[in-house]
Amino acid sequence: MLDILHQYGMMFLVGSWPNEPMGGFVATLILAGLGMLLSFPLALLLALARVSPWRGLRWPATAWVYAFRGVPLVMIIFWAYFLVPVITGTSISAFHTALCAIVAYESAFLAEIVRAGLQGLPAGQTEAARASGLSYLQTMRHVILPQALLNMLPSLVNQFVSTIKATSIVYVIGVHELTFAAQQVNSIEMTRALQTFGILAAFYFAACFALTRLARLLEQRISHRRLAPA
Repeated sequence: MLDILHQYGMMFLVGSWPNEPMGGFVATLILAGLGMLLSFPLALLLALARVSPWRGLRWPATAWVYAFRGVPLVMIIFWAYFLVPVITGTSISAFHTALCAIVAYESAFLAEIVRAGLQGLPAGQTEAARASGLSYLQTMRHVILPQALLNMLPSLVNQFVSTIKATSIVYVIGVHELTFAAQQVNSIEMTRALQTFGILAAFYFAACFALTRLARLLEQRISHRRLAPA
């Protein structure tokens, strides 16, 4: 295993870069990070619509969340692969196709995290803010959202862990991420698949373990902050 890592370590890390676009583990982190970053504003809008008093907003948001949470990511990737070029009228790269699919998919899961954070706060805070003259949107912006976002940080980090693992499926459309790099190494070596995919698992484990520890640390700090005397 160490021999494979020594020989193909850079391929696992950055793919065939600089001769080709950035790949490997770095591409996995970029894809997962952009997926989370771009899906969060959409998830925030979906969550606000889900908890809003207006039925015309709640129903479409609920349909979006249930639809994308109920479909495997690989199906959404294939839909994006064939549908996005039809919608845009031009072909796009495999990376951007995968990014569109991940944004749609993750927005549904993040929306539920945000909704849980909003609804986890005492209802009295909303009532007090409305009684003081703030509108519904002002209450959400100035009173509820700042507290909810802090409370949901550990869940967001955990979702980032899930996103990193979910990116492993995008190799099916040719995205040069970590799993694609492992497939390339396996095609070259042929007889050392166990060692090759053991290294692949080690990369995912290291990233996910570090982020899980971060989520636990954030959760502990938030709990201590709640228990601290005012």
